[in-house]
Amino acid sequence: MVMVDTASAEPFAPPARPRSAAPPLQRPPNTTTPEHPHPAATLIGSVQRAMRLLESVAEHEYGAPAKQLARETGLALPTAYHLLRTLVHEGYLRRDRGLFFLGEAAERLGRSGAAQKRRSTVADTLAQWRDSIGVPVYYARYRDGEIEIMCVSDTPGNPAVEEWADFGETGHAHAIGQCLLSQLDEDARRDHLARYPAESITPYTVRDNHTLLRRLERMRRMEPVVERQEYALGTVCAAVPITVGTTASTMAISLPAHHADRLLPAARQLQSEIGRLLGSLAISISI
Repeated sequence: MVMVDTASAEPFAPPARPRSAAPPLQRPPNTTTPEHPHPAATLIGSVQRAMRLLESVAEHEYGAPAKQLARETGLALPTAYHLLRTLVHEGYLRRDRGLFFLGEAAERLGRSGAAQKRRSTVADTLAQWRDSIGVPVYYARYRDGEIEIMCVSDTPGNPAVEEWADFGETGHAHAIGQCLLSQLDEDARRDHLARYPAESITPYTVRDNHTLLRRLERMRRMEPVVERQEYALGTVCAAVPITVGTTASTMAISLPAHHADRLLPAARQLQSEIGRLLGSLAISISI
């Protein structure tokens, strides 16, 4: 057996240095990194101060002078003046006889926020009806000569009808469109059908304008409008008419054709729910 002297494998290695008794230098822990800066480090002070000024101006219906706004926001007067001039230039404030008021840009933000809140109210209500009735729920309206689907609430277990043909152009074929057209006067109906004429898109669809107009005339006011596989094979739909002011609107539901026996009871339940909440929804559904 050949023995190998491992101790002499590195005959010229330098001797090890003696350890120092002093502890090694340690870098203090860094609680923030460039990748994860401290939250306060990312805030822009001038934006914060400008927002405080906007909030202060909004509290004064009849306007307020710069000195008062500076005092209320805790800002130095030169800083307040500089920010106020900038906000006036951008349209968020306006100045009249030394007083500052909210400008058009700020008012547009307020209107947008209110509209979003109304849309949220409608979406939440549709979701409640979707869950209580167990069907997809739709909200649509007729505006400026067009059918607009404003909101749809469905679930994976109860999916909405797939828009395989443009809803706005095929109003003659689905319950939503027929319900909206039934709320229009004759001239408005004929105008719509001149632009989007009735044509067969399934074997069950009404085939011409004349037949559709006769059907619309026979519809009873405030009765649910029902269609069976006229827009999509395998699907039945019902729509409940809603009139808010001069706007023609509707809430609708859909079901697979093999559940057609549930359609009218579900539509009646939806109509009852609408009647119970219509007062509180009137403003929201006018979005």
